[in-house]
Amino acid sequence: MRLRNRPKPETERPARRTALVAGVAACAVLATGAPIAYAALGGEAPAAGRATAARGAEYVETRLFFGTERPDGGPDVTDPQFLAFIDRYVTPDFPSGLTIQDGRGQWRDSNGVIERERSYELILLYPASEARLRDPRIERIRAAYEKAYAQDSVARLDERTLADF
Repeated sequence: MRLRNRPKPETERPARRTALVAGVAACAVLATGAPIAYAALGGEAPAAGRATAARGAEYVETRLFFGTERPDGGPDVTDPQFLAFIDRYVTPDFPSGLTIQDGRGQWRDSNGVIERERSYELILLYPASEARLRDPRIERIRAAYEKAYAQDSVARLDERTLADF
């Protein structure tokens, strides 16, 4: 048996028309709202159909994660100890600037136990053209902290980005 297209009942037409009108109205509000929002923020709205240009130069962002508890049972690394470590091992190789953030971290140790500890996150930002030069310096920082504070590891995360100063 073949089904034929049947006309929609009169009760369905107003509902479809209402949905269509609501959709068009929503698009109109969004289209006019963007320039108003940019104007309210003191900026200019990007031209329609044109993407805004990315700003900045190519950089590498390296983040190092330092735990503070010592697996050998020694006392936790203190703020003054960590800052002295930064002054001695990091600042000479990264004098242009760095960021340190306090954190709380967790990881699974070699015995399968989940360890939770206070930590530090060190953020280094340097031109991508210097990545090969900076890599061995960063590895020396990691090794120095592992040795000085009996750490199993210092996690490292590298990401290419754009930066504008």
